[in-house]
Amino acid sequence: MPSDPLVAQHVLEFPGGYTRTTGPVIGRFLSELRGRRIVGARTAEGRVLVPPLEYDPATGEPVTGEYVEVGPAGTVTAWAWVHEPLDGHPLDRPFAWALIKLDGADTALVHAVCPEHPKAMEAGMRVWPIWRDQPTGHITDISYFAPEVTKIVSNVRSEYRLQAGGALRVFFEGIQRGVFLGGRCDQCDKVYVPYRAACPECGGVIPETRELPDTGTITTFAINNLPDPRAPQVPFVSAYILLDHADIPMIALIGDVPAHEVRQGMRVKAVWVPESERTASMANIRWFAPTGEPDVELS
Repeated sequence: MPSDPLVAQHVLEFPGGYTRTTGPVIGRFLSELRGRRIVGARTAEGRVLVPPLEYDPATGEPVTGEYVEVGPAGTVTAWAWVHEPLDGHPLDRPFAWALIKLDGADTALVHAVCPEHPKAMEAGMRVWPIWRDQPTGHITDISYFAPEVTKIVSNVRSEYRLQAGGALRVFFEGIQRGVFLGGRCDQCDKVYVPYRAACPECGGVIPETRELPDTGTITTFAINNLPDPRAPQVPFVSAYILLDHADIPMIALIGDVPAHEVRQGMRVKAVWVPESERTASMANIRWFAPTGEPDVELS
C-alpha cells in the first residue's frame, strides 16, 4: 500500500529585518526618491535606464555614472488590472500594475496606477506620481501613479430672468389666447412662426401678424429615454412640427401616442391647458397629439 508522503515544514524568518546594501546606483535612485525626484542612469550609448542599472542590459557594459532626472510624469505602455488587491499590494482598492515610461527615460518602470475606473486604463495614458507624505528612500515613496488631470467638476448654478420684448411678446400674448401667431415676409413670401418683426433671410420688415392653425406635420423627431418634467412619459418624443401654412418648423413634445408609433409625416394637433390656467408661456401647450388624419408625404 502506498504510504503517506513525508512532509516537513520550513520557515525562513528574519525577525529584525533582512538588511542588504544597495550599491551606488540603486542607492542613488532611492536617495533621489527620498527627495521626491526620479533619476535614471545613462549608458555609454546615451540611453537612460529607469530604474537605473549598473550595467547596460543590451551590451553588458557598465553605465557611465551620469544620472539624469526624468519625469515625474510618464506614459503607460502596458498594464494589467488587479480586481482584488492582496496583502502587501500598494493599494487596498482595485488598481493596475503598469509599465510606465517616464518622460526622458528609454525604459519603463513597473508601478501601480489607480484610475477612477478600470475602463479609464489604456496604453498611452499620461500619469503622474502621488508621493507619500514622508518619503524614506524606498520605491513605495511613490504611493502610486494617477492619471493626468484632464477634467474638473464644478458646481454651477445660475439664476437669470428673460424678458420677452417686441415680436416675442406679441407671440406669447397669442399663446396665452390659445393661438399661434406668425408673420409673412412680402419679399421672400415665407411665413415664420414664432412671429418676428424682421425676416431672418432677407432682413425685410414683417409689419403684421398672421394667425396660424394649431395643427401641423411632424418633419423629424427624436426619442428620449431620460426623464423630463415637461414630458408626458418616458420614453418621450420631441419633434419638429411644421404648422399648417407655415414655412419654418417649431419644436415641441409629442404625446398621447407610444413613442415607437411616431413617424415623419404624422399629422398632429396642439393639446392646450385649460384656458383658466394659461399664461404668456409655451407651457400652455402640453404637447402635440396625433389627429388621426392620413400621413403627409414630405418632399
